[in-house]
Amino acid sequence: MAREFQRGHKAKISDLTAGTDLYVGVQIAAPGLTFDISCFGLDAAERLSDDRYFVFFNQPKSPEESIQLLGAQAGDTESFRVTLDRIPPHIHKLSFTATIDGAGQMSQIGPGHLRIVAGGEEVARYSFTGAEFSTERAVMLGDFYLKDVWRFAAVGQGFDGGLEALLRNFGGEVAEEVPAAQAPAPGFAPPQQASAPPVFGAPAAPPAPVPAPAFGAPQAPPQAPPPAPVPPVPAPVPSAPAPPVHATPTMAAPLAPAQVPPPVAPAAPGPYGQPPAPGPYGQPQPAPYGHVPGQTPPHGAPY
Repeated sequence: MAREFQRGHKAKISDLTAGTDLYVGVQIAAPGLTFDISCFGLDAAERLSDDRYFVFFNQPKSPEESIQLLGAQAGDTESFRVTLDRIPPHIHKLSFTATIDGAGQMSQIGPGHLRIVAGGEEVARYSFTGAEFSTERAVMLGDFYLKDVWRFAAVGQGFDGGLEALLRNFGGEVAEEVPAAQAPAPGFAPPQQASAPPVFGAPAAPPAPVPAPAFGAPQAPPQAPPPAPVPPVPAPVPSAPAPPVHATPTMAAPLAPAQVPPPVAPAAPGPYGQPPAPGPYGQPQPAPYGHVPGQTPPHGAPY
């Protein structure tokens, strides 16, 4: 007949059964709630020092298969197979837990149990109800722990923080998911920043270096550099209009009377063959008859 345990009760497994190949069944349920039931293999400091000994739906067995997740069967929500004589020496405790997947709290659960079966016979049972809990979202139901020999303890301790609080209690951490970068809506392209126009007269920036092509790769034909920007031609500055000719005032000055030289008296003719006598002082001498004034007649020419 199975031995009934209350919260906090402990016993040697050897007092319950001589067998080491054990079946551990957990029954827990509540309307509208889903539960994840796991087993943590802890070291002497009661820490999860080896992640391979966290046995749950995504890792259903330990490396040497001393702890195996069997699934729902025989009226149990979840079940395990534990082979005590195959557990490695660095594992000192097996903690069987249940957490709520989603919203809810442990006070909503109905009557449940954790039971131990050896050789097809139930040898121990720890029963619980939601009245033992309140707002907890995770609970440690029972432990197998090594103290000289393997022992069993009915725990019934809850955690408000759920699985994250349970993992921290055992020295583990929950890996947070990194949200993916939001892609732009279809058909929408982010605007590109326009480059500022070059300043007139400023030296152009040197071109970016072109990476050397890989050995044996065909070389692309060189591209002509873009044409230099043509500076804008300044608009002609309009000149002041010339004043109209007829609008300019005319400056009139009085005319001085012209100086008329006094008449020159003709010179008296000289003797035949001689030039006429010179005129008065300062007056020109008239030319001989028949000759052009200002020219000397040739020697011996008749007058």
